[in-house]
Amino acid sequence: MTPNGNGELDAVYDNDLPKGAPPRRSRRGLVILLLVVILLAIAVYSGIHGRIEAEHVLAQTTEASAVPTVSAVHPDVGAPNEELVLPGSTQAITDTPIYARTAGYLKRWTSDIGAHVKKGDLLAEIDTPEVDEQLRQMRADLETAQANLKLADLTAKRNEDLLKTRSIATQERDNAVGAQAAAKANVASKQADVARLERMQSYEKVYAPFDGIITARNTDIGALIDAGANSAARELFHLSAIDRIRVFVSVPEAYSRAVHPGDKAKVTLDEFPGEAFQGILARTSNAIDPASRSLLVEIDVDNADGRLLPGAYAFVHLSLAKPMKSVTLPSNALIFRKEGIRVAVIHDGKADLVPIVIGRDYGDRIEVVSGLQATDDVILDPSDSLITGTAVRTEAPAPVGAPK
Repeated sequence: MTPNGNGELDAVYDNDLPKGAPPRRSRRGLVILLLVVILLAIAVYSGIHGRIEAEHVLAQTTEASAVPTVSAVHPDVGAPNEELVLPGSTQAITDTPIYARTAGYLKRWTSDIGAHVKKGDLLAEIDTPEVDEQLRQMRADLETAQANLKLADLTAKRNEDLLKTRSIATQERDNAVGAQAAAKANVASKQADVARLERMQSYEKVYAPFDGIITARNTDIGALIDAGANSAARELFHLSAIDRIRVFVSVPEAYSRAVHPGDKAKVTLDEFPGEAFQGILARTSNAIDPASRSLLVEIDVDNADGRLLPGAYAFVHLSLAKPMKSVTLPSNALIFRKEGIRVAVIHDGKADLVPIVIGRDYGDRIEVVSGLQATDDVILDPSDSLITGTAVRTEAPAPVGAPK
């Protein structure tokens, strides 16, 4: 070995290597090349793995965002409904308009609104000059017909006597008898006309058909009264009997089997706070109204003191024979489909559209008497496209103290 330079020293080293072994410079190049290949493989692997991981994360994010996030609530458990309170309206036990039966001009009236009248009391009087004139003429025609009948009777009797002596022919006797029969028929016809006009004349006076209160007067002195011959008749008075009051209320179909005629009921009104009027369930319509899905019920209440007025808004308290368990939930949880009312309940992370039976409507909340349990998770504000089997994610509740 000589210190002349790196080349000579390397030559000496290379000469020292055994025969068949690669030179030291070649081995170092192979190592460097191998390291470069390994580094390139690691870089390629890292790039491919990073891209695959990013695509996987993107797929998971896309799938997660496709699942709608919904808000869910549990229905509130209501107490047993031992009493059902429903809105109703009051009506008089008997209520009728009063019309004129003859045409003319109103001569006078005797009762105004609010007047208490008895059956048969005079309410108004109508001046009917045309009817009076027709009656006078018809009575004169009746007298003429009666005179003709008297003459026909005498003629028929005389001809009957003459026929016995063969003084006249049988034909003449028969003619006299026929004239007598025609005269009788004419008298009967005139009598019927006179009776009809006398009835029309009696309609000049308008009487109360039952005991009650005048609630409307739609005419005045001198007004033209048309009995409906040329146009629709106009109501003169309106009469109501309020010694008993009928209260009509619509009972939801779910409670229709719990009400029966003869049951007791209470009626309350806002103008009588803290006071209840006792009534009896008189009758039901025995049919469910397909539009409102309710049963029409009539409650009769004694009103001898006249405190209750027809047309008032009232609340009817019905005692149910069998208490019914129910739950309430917000009204924005309802889904209206052609099959009926549904709510969306979450089962195993998926929506399930469940049919329900509605009880009372409280405005912002709805009573459900069948189809839901208190432990069900009901979706609020469900979308119109929501169907059974749709995957949903429940919105996490806000932490305590978080701003709303």
